[in-house]
Amino acid sequence: MIKSLKALVAAAVVAVAPISAQAGDQKMVEEVLVILSSESLQTQGMAMVLSNTMAQQGAKVNVLLCDKAGDLALKSYEAPALKPKDLTPGQMLRGLLKQGGVANVCALYLPNSDHTKNDLIDGVGVAMPPEMAGQMLNPAMRTFTF
Repeated sequence: MIKSLKALVAAAVVAVAPISAQAGDQKMVEEVLVILSSESLQTQGMAMVLSNTMAQQGAKVNVLLCDKAGDLALKSYEAPALKPKDLTPGQMLRGLLKQGGVANVCALYLPNSDHTKNDLIDGVGVAMPPEMAGQMLNPAMRTFTF
């Protein structure tokens, strides 16, 4: 009975070993695409918190701002600050840009608003669908949507 138990434990260890080795061998994603379209202040804030955290951990972060989330990129952007850091999602976006992040408003944002490219903060561009589709289809890039 003890030999059977030892054999069972040994078999379990051998079966799990390849899984543990694979988990340890996982390579961190080097580049991400964050698509933010929610108008919810807390959702926008969490998207920016996670984007900044990924950048701090070494990932190149690309952000696509669509619909009301495009407002984060406006020079005139104002919103209530979120606890615990007392920052707005727009301030967090600016922090991401300072870390080397890339941000674009979607191609439909400006033509369907009263804003122009001159209303955007420095460093924010206008996304081109072929480039964005290429990022979304790139198997080396992980895409997150908020």
